[in-house]
Amino acid sequence: MGKVTKDMGIIEIVQAHPEAAMVFQKYGMGCLGCAAARFENLEAGAKVHGFDADAMVAEINELIGAEG
Repeated sequence: MGKVTKDMGIIEIVQAHPEAAMVFQKYGMGCLGCAAARFENLEAGAKVHGFDADAMVAEINELIGAEG
């Protein structure tokens, strides 16, 4: 898996890039084991928690070294 996008599932992202969990936790989305994380994409999860999905994607991609 390369670059992370906001339409990718939360669990899909964390399974492919475990270090991305740090970004989710930073934004208060530490409940990666909750039911919603299994079916929500990053954009939906960010919206529910009141965060900017684009900012989260940028941070995750920087963390994992994915190029734009």
